Amino acid sequence: MKTFFFLSIFCITCILPASSQCLDDQKSLLLGLRNSLRFNHSDSTKLVRWNHTKDCCNWDGVECDAFGHVISLQLDGEMISGGIENSEYLFNLSHLEKLNLAYNSFKYSQIPKGISNLANLTHLNLSYADFAGQVPHEVLRLKKLVSLDLSNYHYLSPFLQLENPDLKMLVQNLKQLKELCLDSVDISTQGSDWCHAVSSSLPDLRILSLRNCYLSGPIDSSLLELRSLSVLHLDFNDLASGVPDFFANFSRLTTLSLAQCSLLGSFPEKIFQIPSLQNLDLSDNWLLSGTLPNFPQNGSLRTIVLLDTNFSGSLPDSISNLTLLSRLDLFGCSFFGRIPPTIGNLTELTHLYISDNNFIGSIPLFNLSKKLTFLGASYNSLTGSISSSLFALPSLIWLDLSHNEFHGQVQELSNLSSSSLEILDVSYNHLEGPIPKFFSELEQLTMLLLSSNKFNGTVQLEMFKNPYLDTLDLSDNDLFVQSTGSDSSFPLFPNVTLLRLASCKLQRFPNLCRQSRWESLDLSSNQLKGEIPNWIWEIGNGSLRYLNLSNNLLHGFQKPYKFPSLSVLDLHSNQLQGELPIPPLSSLYVDYSNNYFTNSIPNDIGHFHSNADFFSVSNNNLTGEIPPSICSATALVLDLSANALTGGIPPCLPKKKKLAVLSLGRNNLSGTIPDTFSVNCRLKTLDLQKNALSGKIPGSLVNCPFLEVLNIGNNRFEDTFPCMLTKTHLHVLILRSNKFYGDLHCPQAFQEWPYLQIIDISTNNFSGDFSLLPFSKWKGMVSANDIKKSRYDHLQVTGGYYQDTVTVTMKGLVMELTKILLIFTSIDFSNNKFHGEIPYSIGDLRSLYGLNLCHNELTGPIPASIGNLTQLGSLDLSVNKLTGKIPVELASLTSLSFLNLSDNRLFGKIPEGPQFQTFSAASFEGNDGLYGCPVDTSCYEKGSGISPPGFQTEEVHLKKEIDWDYVSAALGFAVAFGSTVWLTLHCKRWREMFFGKVDQIYLKFFRRW
Repeated sequence: MKTFFFLSIFCITCILPASSQCLDDQKSLLLGLRNSLRFNHSDSTKLVRWNHTKDCCNWDGVECDAFGHVISLQLDGEMISGGIENSEYLFNLSHLEKLNLAYNSFKYSQIPKGISNLANLTHLNLSYADFAGQVPHEVLRLKKLVSLDLSNYHYLSPFLQLENPDLKMLVQNLKQLKELCLDSVDISTQGSDWCHAVSSSLPDLRILSLRNCYLSGPIDSSLLELRSLSVLHLDFNDLASGVPDFFANFSRLTTLSLAQCSLLGSFPEKIFQIPSLQNLDLSDNWLLSGTLPNFPQNGSLRTIVLLDTNFSGSLPDSISNLTLLSRLDLFGCSFFGRIPPTIGNLTELTHLYISDNNFIGSIPLFNLSKKLTFLGASYNSLTGSISSSLFALPSLIWLDLSHNEFHGQVQELSNLSSSSLEILDVSYNHLEGPIPKFFSELEQLTMLLLSSNKFNGTVQLEMFKNPYLDTLDLSDNDLFVQSTGSDSSFPLFPNVTLLRLASCKLQRFPNLCRQSRWESLDLSSNQLKGEIPNWIWEIGNGSLRYLNLSNNLLHGFQKPYKFPSLSVLDLHSNQLQGELPIPPLSSLYVDYSNNYFTNSIPNDIGHFHSNADFFSVSNNNLTGEIPPSICSATALVLDLSANALTGGIPPCLPKKKKLAVLSLGRNNLSGTIPDTFSVNCRLKTLDLQKNALSGKIPGSLVNCPFLEVLNIGNNRFEDTFPCMLTKTHLHVLILRSNKFYGDLHCPQAFQEWPYLQIIDISTNNFSGDFSLLPFSKWKGMVSANDIKKSRYDHLQVTGGYYQDTVTVTMKGLVMELTKILLIFTSIDFSNNKFHGEIPYSIGDLRSLYGLNLCHNELTGPIPASIGNLTQLGSLDLSVNKLTGKIPVELASLTSLSFLNLSDNRLFGKIPEGPQFQTFSAASFEGNDGLYGCPVDTSCYEKGSGISPPGFQTEEVHLKKEIDWDYVSAALGFAVAFGSTVWLTLHCKRWREMFFGKVDQIYLKFFRRW
């Protein structure tokens, strides 16, 4: 019997043709399919080549079995947009075993139900093809499926849902699956549910990819049933749990990817030591901690990605045991110590990211493999000088050592003409000395970024003759950059498209008029004087898209001039005069602020600025009314503040749905705010401070649910507290110096403002019982963590970020914060008619920095709970009717640098403490019952020359502009506040260096929120 069977097989094999030939019915179905599909013929590489004169089994993307039946159809990336919904051609290919329609665009249509006709399918790939809706029941009939991929891009919201059928029904019907990829399919199940569903039905599963599927944790131990599991992707889910130890028991695991999963706790070290593990990605899990273990000999790991986690410790010498390691990414962790020299033995290493840590010492790269192509070591504390051997690595094409503490010179090298270095970035360090000449010898160099160091000396631009140089940045050093200004007919940089020479002591424009490929030019913060030459608008033959000439001494435009098709035009902080120039039609970002432009805003300005994201003419001398054409602009940010504009606010402005920032403050505008805010308005900032506006806050402002900053201080409004704004996202509310009246007892008012950081309602006629205010429900001030999570998000526009300006009264000073601090909080209810006691619940506002309740009618004692406000830097309770003793708890407030309790009815001994001894007697005057230091003059030794600290009893209205970038309250208002502000305002070099350091500190401690 067996002999007969084998003879039969042999005979059948003998009579079959050597190569299969497409059957006529199969060819007809394929040609019909091709003609019915909608696809882009110019982008197609397979369908356009199907020709009826050829054997269809030889067509691109088609595979047949020995009998001429089509068994595989690979139409991925063919730009198909439709035509398969009810395709009789596709779904009659009944022998089809593999169908691949990935990377097409079916415009969010449903997976066709006819798919169930293809009962022989073993592989179905519909990934990244823009299918949407519920996964149909018909997929459950594909019982032979071994591989199913319905994935979409993780950064998109899920288009496909597994609800009915759900995941459990899917896997119970498709029990042959060995590969299941459902990235960005909405599954929405608990950890125990999805883990049990998969492990109980798919014991032979090898690949499981469930990225961005709305899964929750914790990960259940039932997954251990998947003994053959090799690849596990669970990225972009909110697991909010630890990584289980049992993952180390997956003996065949090669890839484990858990990026951005809200992981907690400590990562089990033994997972690193799984013998088969090749790829590990734990990135963007801020609360996940751990250390690197001692790695065993000949480990299989090829990539380790731990960026933006809380891993710490030192790098073990045993890392050299990972002989196959090609990528090590430790960006944004908390590693420290020296980089082990053994890292140089990693012969396969091509990508090394160790930036934003606490490494010290030098970089031991002397023995690194010639295969190293990328080294990133920015944001560390690396010191010493950079070894010359680093630049001699022949395969290195990208080097980033920015934000470190290097010192010393880069050593001169020779014989570098064969170097393959393409990108060199050593910006934001402390490198010093002249620019090394060998830079010009790096023939493959395309990007040279040397900004924000201490390089000095004179640099001739002509030294950079690198033939492929595309980007050159010498900004913010101590360099004196010059150009010979030669009249040569050849361009200075034949291939450069981006040149940044900010703060390079340029006294005249370099000769760039012959540049042929120009796209971006930054000559800001130099000493350029006179007129802007008209040739600058013609460089690059009109290809210039970005021009920054800000912070110079320019006073006009050489005529005639015509703007090219610029996207970004930044001329702020010069001495430009005359009429406001009409911006180019193509502009997306235009900044004319801080100049001396006069006359009125051109009547047709809006028609020329119809596409811009950002338009600012603040701090000029513009007069006249706001032209109605301004409403034709689609700007996200419109800043006309600090001019001399008159008239009213055009009623069309509030109607603009896309407008996010409207800043008209510090003008002479009059009338009322138009009650025309549109439904679904996107406004985030409304700044109308310091005008002559009157009337009431318009009720239509309730249509702006995203409102974060409302500043209408110093006007003539006469209204009650704006209770209708309780459902907005207000972070800043400024009503100061108006005629508001009544109490603050709105229904659910403050409960609905969980993000409030700054509230200033001072100098009005508000009244009511202060003790009834529910401070414990002001969540934005209760804890610093809450503020970090719900911080005010600055608006991103084409040219950067827009920062609001807020004026606050703090420490007796009127200060203007040009960048709202993420964790700065203050309350100013001064100069009103509040009565009653200060509630004990005010001590719940633990992140509060400033509290000003002066000039009211408050009674009762100072609550001891104020001692809980450990961040408090300024406290003013003066000119009230407070009684009792000063709580001793106040003496423990070590951050307190301003205190005024004068003119009350306090008595008893003034608490003793180091901080209290820094305040003068004027802080306590007007309280006849107080005694002790400092009101008792015997505290100061007679004849010793020691005098009590000075104190200003009057408010000193010194307007200080503080340009702080993401700096915490603890840094922002220290005891040395005055000297810090002075340096910030008057020393540009110090200011830029200070803000760079503040950025690092902020990123290090607060980025996770």
